[in-house]
Amino acid sequence: MGKDFLSLTDFTSEELMETFKLAAQVKKLTEEGKCPQPFKGKTFGIIFHKPSLRTRVSFETGIYQLGGYSLFITDKEIQLGLRESIYDVAKVLSRYLAGIVIRTFNNDDVIELAKWAEVPVINALTDLLHPCQIMGDLMTIIEKKGSLEGLNVAYLGDGNNVANSWLNAAYMLPLNVTIACAEATPPDPEIFHRASDSGVGKVRIVHDPIAGVENADVVYGDVWASMGQKDKSSEKSQALRRFQINDELLKHAKSDVIVMHCLPAERGREITDDVMDGPHSAIFDQAENRLHAQKAIMMKIIPSTKR
Repeated sequence: MGKDFLSLTDFTSEELMETFKLAAQVKKLTEEGKCPQPFKGKTFGIIFHKPSLRTRVSFETGIYQLGGYSLFITDKEIQLGLRESIYDVAKVLSRYLAGIVIRTFNNDDVIELAKWAEVPVINALTDLLHPCQIMGDLMTIIEKKGSLEGLNVAYLGDGNNVANSWLNAAYMLPLNVTIACAEATPPDPEIFHRASDSGVGKVRIVHDPIAGVENADVVYGDVWASMGQKDKSSEKSQALRRFQINDELLKHAKSDVIVMHCLPAERGREITDDVMDGPHSAIFDQAENRLHAQKAIMMKIIPSTKR
């Protein structure tokens, strides 16, 4: 395909479904010790300006399993737009690498990097979006539910990058996505309105956690204060404490609901231990599937015949 993956909306609906199918195939082959290796002799740049556990380990492991090699690059090496221009960084890295994975703050920096790079760029998280997370999540839901068609997904908590990416999922796929949040913590309004107008999935914002999870097939949580917002931790906790995912709240969802959380979790805060480790939890399954979904994304967009 040879293109970027900066948002779920960079793929068509058909390409998204093809990627989930490929991810399932690659997962099976990996478990059998037969993971394909299309990236032998290829080097990938992993630019991380934020701390990471799952994203870094899953990308580096995935690149290795696909036969490639990864270079981990921090903000000490590359200060985008400061030490040198994003244009220059993109042009230089394109001469060395088969692809670039970037996890940073400003979404516009990622867009500009992709604009000038001559190799595919993958958004591994910005303050606005977290598309790779949702790809692993959707793969997990398909595993658990068999299909995405008409499922009710209830996201509880801060209207952050994960919430925005769930709205993008409803923009592309036939999902019903509810963002249950405080009035002070809404998702990005432009992303919400675009999803609302798409005519593909259905989206809504509610400020009552019980209304949010009613009839839900999936209940999804995240930390209430994301990286870069820890100074707002107390303020967010005060606004969102009603939205904790606990056993009492789950009584209002479907009996076969699955619970998800993108991690890291602040146990006892936005989600209780009983739920996180309970029979409805798919949290560690979705963490595992980050690895396979991201391998599928790379296989879809990065040519195997170039650098």
